[in-house]
Amino acid sequence: MPIRSDQDLFEQSKMSFGEHLEELRVTLFKCVLAMLVGSAVGFYIGSDVVTFIEGPLQEGLNEFRIDLAEKQAGVESQTIDDEVYIPLRIYEFVDGEKRERLLYLPLDQDPRNQIIGTGMTDAFMVYVKASLIVGVVVASPALFYFIWQFVASGLYQHERKYVYVFMPFSLGLFLLGAAVAFFFAIQLVVVFLFGFYEWLEITPTPRINEWMSFVLLLPLGFGVAFQLPLVMLFLERIGVFGVADYLKSWRIAILVICIISMLLTPADPGSMILLAVPLCFLYFGGIGLCKFMPRRESPFDPPPA
Repeated sequence: MPIRSDQDLFEQSKMSFGEHLEELRVTLFKCVLAMLVGSAVGFYIGSDVVTFIEGPLQEGLNEFRIDLAEKQAGVESQTIDDEVYIPLRIYEFVDGEKRERLLYLPLDQDPRNQIIGTGMTDAFMVYVKASLIVGVVVASPALFYFIWQFVASGLYQHERKYVYVFMPFSLGLFLLGAAVAFFFAIQLVVVFLFGFYEWLEITPTPRINEWMSFVLLLPLGFGVAFQLPLVMLFLERIGVFGVADYLKSWRIAILVICIISMLLTPADPGSMILLAVPLCFLYFGGIGLCKFMPRRESPFDPPPA
């Protein structure tokens, strides 16, 4: 059987620059279409999504109001039939005499305990942003599939099998990072920031539009950061770094992870730690991934010097 040259072996995997551009155009069109389908689902359940997303902010605001009311009144709040009543001291003047009374106000009827909107378009923009968040989540499997499919078009035939391993791995890491941000990091941020309001004795009036933008960016940052093992494996595949380099530079890597975590999260230390600690584990997981899935030596690679 004749031996094929390297040029003949990979002839079918070659694509011209124009073909790559066409493949990119088709991929972008598919991604936009997937986003439209996901956003349509988001527009259908948009109001429920807004209620769900503003939940952590409302819970933090409730805790702030309860603590402040108890501190000012000097007595504890009361809970009856799962409804919280906060204490409120009022003063009356009867025949020129000052009298003090203690009342209990339902927490959900306190006008200071409401999340507000300050612009005519705030409600609409919040609804649109919530729909886009749902669109990204719903469309994320298709988005990752189309992106990895585009990557596979530029690989050799024997390398394309890795796409079927990396694609679900990449999607899982993204969803894991987004879940950690929403279900854990956001609560820590809310507690930390409301703590400063209480310490400085400033009355907060949170705006839903700003909150929605924050909720949109933080899980996205976590999801992208959780791609660290795949980035490490990619750099090892193209020969930029090796397992020995990763092991030798682990202290520097942890320092860089802490700096990136500080930049991707708000000012509170809780969310920074919540991002930095998983990334440290993912860094060593990336080393294990490179070690147990080493770059395959090609017979056409130049001999080592």
